[in-house]
Amino acid sequence: MIAALLAAGVLAVSSPVPAAASDGEVSFTSHGVTLHGTVVAPEGGGPAPGIVMVHGSGEHDRDDYRAEAEAFAKAGIATLIYDKRTEGYSLFERDYSVLADDALAAVQTLRSRPGVDPARVGVWGLSEGGWVAPLAASKSKDVAFAVTVGANGVSPDRQQSWAFETYLRHGGVTGSMVDMVSSTNMRTLAGAGVFPEAGYDPVPVLEKVRQPVLGLWGELDRLTPPGEAVRIFRETLERAGNRQYTLKVFPQAQHGLRQTTDGFDKLDGFAPGYLDLVAKWVNGPKNGLSADPPPVQAGQSVALAPLAWHEAPWMQIGVWALALLTFAAYPVTALFRRRKDVPLARPARWLASTGLLATAGFLVYYVVLTTGAAMAPGPVLFGRTLPWLALQLIAVGVVVTGVITAISWWRRKEPGGVRVGLLLAGAVLFIPWAVHWGLLVP
Repeated sequence: MIAALLAAGVLAVSSPVPAAASDGEVSFTSHGVTLHGTVVAPEGGGPAPGIVMVHGSGEHDRDDYRAEAEAFAKAGIATLIYDKRTEGYSLFERDYSVLADDALAAVQTLRSRPGVDPARVGVWGLSEGGWVAPLAASKSKDVAFAVTVGANGVSPDRQQSWAFETYLRHGGVTGSMVDMVSSTNMRTLAGAGVFPEAGYDPVPVLEKVRQPVLGLWGELDRLTPPGEAVRIFRETLERAGNRQYTLKVFPQAQHGLRQTTDGFDKLDGFAPGYLDLVAKWVNGPKNGLSADPPPVQAGQSVALAPLAWHEAPWMQIGVWALALLTFAAYPVTALFRRRKDVPLARPARWLASTGLLATAGFLVYYVVLTTGAAMAPGPVLFGRTLPWLALQLIAVGVVVTGVITAISWWRRKEPGGVRVGLLLAGAVLFIPWAVHWGLLVP
């Protein structure tokens, strides 16, 4: 998912175990890739339960979860943290089944460690790991339990769409830019196949999980729709007959269960009671069920509609490219005209200029937005970010100069009819494309 990174923090957990033992370095292989990790174990005592920590989205190494691992070790739990795979995982490539197999390989490694009770080793997953950890549990009875933090009950494309809209509206953005980023953009990425696992449905997987489940959410989660997640987890586990679950919502906590004032900032320290609850639940009996009421969300997530034929990525890219070429062709061909005494028509020059700025500028800003800037939109004027406002004004300029150019060309019959005709054809292509992407929509 656009994913959240859980930074390191320290919060002591009450425990009879005084300290963690020295770290133990481990390696294991999954799908031809050797992964490296660390076992943070409790000091002394009998066979301990174990947790394998499964990463959120993006690049992660074992140290991203060391704070939790050390807290769990002090509570008597052996915890394996590992460096996330980079081979086969990127912004445009990932497979949750492979990630689940990575976690299962880590489970087998932890189960084989001296001082670990192999019958009490489970998985913990944050954010994207909230899709992966239940999948791992559904694939193997060797997983004793599943703990999720900020897990989703909806698909990645639906979650990311909701998160984009939530962050944009928090930044004061309204109107067409919100729709472009959260809907048109997400549907196009999914349709183009460059949003891996976009339609992954967590519900059928949850239905197969027979192990005890501890689901944890922050009341002010702005990356995962928490109210829907709590409801979907409860309904799915009940329907599947799993009567060993605890679903807990922490007040004044954000996605990664850090303390927060509004869900968008991240304060020092974890939500009070979070680490203690995990420790007590893993160490104690897990029979029975408990579920907090779903928290109130700012808005409901919406399933994204499939692309219509005219919205197909190849068609949108083709129209954009043709418009760009026609706008660029007018000034370029002017360099090779033999009749140097015939200047470019002023309206045509303006049409070519605004057209180039609009098409090329949109591409640049689109890349910036979809690679993270939508989560921090920056200064806003009239409900629009300044770059988006500029692009919309330029797009209006394309329409205005296109009309003026067409009228001037018709009335004056100036030379260069083919060149002007192609330029106007580009303007005609530009209009429906700009409407689709919100540049000509309020």
